[in-house]
Amino acid sequence: IVATSLAVAKAAAATYEIPLFMYLGGYAADTMPVPMLNIINGGVHAGNKLDFQEFMIVPAGFNSFSEALRASVEVYHTLKALLKERYGASAINVGDEGGFAPPMERASEALDALVDAIKRAGYKPGSDIALAIDAASSRLYSEEKRVYRVEGRELTREEMIDLYEQLVDQYPIVSIEDPLYEEDFEGFTELTRRLGNKVLIVGDDLYVTNPARLAKGIELKSTNAILVKVNQVGTLTETIDVVKMAHRSGLKAIISHRSGETEDTAIADLAVGLSTGLIKTGAPARGERTAKYNRLLEIERLLE
Repeated sequence: IVATSLAVAKAAAATYEIPLFMYLGGYAADTMPVPMLNIINGGVHAGNKLDFQEFMIVPAGFNSFSEALRASVEVYHTLKALLKERYGASAINVGDEGGFAPPMERASEALDALVDAIKRAGYKPGSDIALAIDAASSRLYSEEKRVYRVEGRELTREEMIDLYEQLVDQYPIVSIEDPLYEEDFEGFTELTRRLGNKVLIVGDDLYVTNPARLAKGIELKSTNAILVKVNQVGTLTETIDVVKMAHRSGLKAIISHRSGETEDTAIADLAVGLSTGLIKTGAPARGERTAKYNRLLEIERLLE
């Protein structure tokens, strides 16, 4: 159904002889997204001991998408050299989404490495390039014990929230995805109450791009952002409805890839067409990831 839905939209855009992003968003669609690049992989995306699944850079301090992407690529390659120095050649193997999978054990190690790479590449952490985390906490949660297993410790919901507060205080983090168990709407609400004025609290497993679950999250004020994946909900129309629903309620919508990707670039057009302002599509490596970045560069040129 997803394939058919995308094919119909592409055919319609071709019939009108306009780009897909313009077909989806009209002639006013001209907002280029800030990319969120997963450049250190952990969790199920990698074979290391990092519990959190993704450590991202967010180049939000630039005037154009192409400048933001260039800076990100420079940081990515600087990080590669830095990891090789510190951990040896095996540290620069890449995970599912193109990020490196170094032999790290603690979130602070990964975040420190990102800050160091940003500085070494000539940019300012926080003002030029910020950080983001996808904790994928459901994989760390024991329903039986009702605790999270993180870095050799068993943490309660309250202790997890305290951990995120500490990380946000210590590092220039602007987004935390799936910080708690996917059924803990109330826990998300508490975390958003405490940190939502500083960072995006993003629901992915919490919502699975499902309008009914999003409606519950909106009612409970569980998050201030949602991750949107076309092949989670099933069709392009439903995806657009979820994004509109989020925007009406004041939530940020982040258009996202999946771990198992193809070279299809529709989500690049979707991010621009729906004016989400953010896209998450992996490290600047591997063809199925770079295809999206190349398409965004094309769109930027079309809009000039």
